[in-house]
Amino acid sequence: MLVNCVIYREGRRLKDIGLDEVGQWRRQPGTFVWVALHDATAEELAQVQARFDLHELAIEDVRKGNQRPKMEEYDDVLFVIMHLLEMEGTEINVGEVAIFVGEDFVLSIRSRCSEGFFGVRARAEREPDLLRHGPGYVFYALADAIVDRYLPIIDKLETQLEDVEAKIFVTGAARENVRELYTLKQKVMIIRHAIVPVIEGIDKLHGGRVPRVVQELGEYFRDVFDHLYRVQASAEAVREMIITAINVNLAMVTIDQSEVAKRLAAWAAIFAAMTTLAGIWGMNFEHMPELKWQLGYPLAIGVMTVVAWYLHRRFRKAGWL
Repeated sequence: MLVNCVIYREGRRLKDIGLDEVGQWRRQPGTFVWVALHDATAEELAQVQARFDLHELAIEDVRKGNQRPKMEEYDDVLFVIMHLLEMEGTEINVGEVAIFVGEDFVLSIRSRCSEGFFGVRARAEREPDLLRHGPGYVFYALADAIVDRYLPIIDKLETQLEDVEAKIFVTGAARENVRELYTLKQKVMIIRHAIVPVIEGIDKLHGGRVPRVVQELGEYFRDVFDHLYRVQASAEAVREMIITAINVNLAMVTIDQSEVAKRLAAWAAIFAAMTTLAGIWGMNFEHMPELKWQLGYPLAIGVMTVVAWYLHRRFRKAGWL
C-alpha cells in the first residue's frame, strides 16, 4: 500500500505525486522523491523496481521478508534492512523496513508493523536546512527513529524483570520464575539480533569509505551509532541481570530441596529409632527378658515415645524440622 510519495526541492515539500509521475521529477537539480510503502504487494514492488532501477536481488529480499538486518550497496544505491520492534502487551512484535537510498530518491517499505514514520517526515520537514542534504538525511532520520524505539522496549523488559525478581524468594514460585526469566532472555535476544548487524553497518557510514549518498552526514550517523551502542549496552546489562536472576532462582530451588531433604532425613531417623526398638522387642526368642512381664508392652511404647520426642526436639533445635 502506498503511504505517500512526495517531491522535495531544496529541502522543502513541493507536492504529492503518484508513483507513475516519479519519472518526470527524477534527475532534476536539488530535487528528490520520498516514497513510503506499507506491506507492499508484488505489483507495487515491481512498479518501484522499474521506477527507481532497483537491483533484483534487493527486491527479492524485500519480497521474501524475514531478513537479517543488513546494509548493502548496489552501484549508487544503498540498501538497508532494519527490524522494527513493537511491544504488544508483554510480547515483542518484529516488523521490518527496507530502505533504498539513491542520489535523488529514498524509498522505505515497511512490513508487519503498525507504527509508521509520520513523525519522522514531520520532523524532517521542520528542518529544511538539514533536509537539503537530500535522501541521505532522510535515511538518517529514519534510522534514528527506528533506533529510538528500541530503548522503551528495554525499559519495559527491565520492569518485567523487576516483577520476576520480587517473586524469587517466594516459596513454590521457582518453576514459574524460571519460565518467565527464559522468556525475558528470548526477548532480549530479539533486540540483540536487531541491533548487532546494524551497528556493523552504521559504523561504516562515518569512517573509512563512505557511500556517496551519505558522504556529508558522517556526524549524524556517528550519533546513530552512539545510540545503537547505548541500546546494545542496555540490552547486555538486562541479559546479565536475567542470567544472575536465573542463577539465584536455581540456588533457591537447591536450598528448598535441601530443606525438604533435611526434613525427610530427620523423620526417617525418628522412625528408624522406633523401628529398631520395635524390632528388638519383636524377635520373640524364648528366653528373651521382659517377654512375660506384664508392664513390658507399656514400657516399650513409652521408651519409643521418649526416644521419638527427644530426637524430634533435637532436630527442631538444629533447624531440620
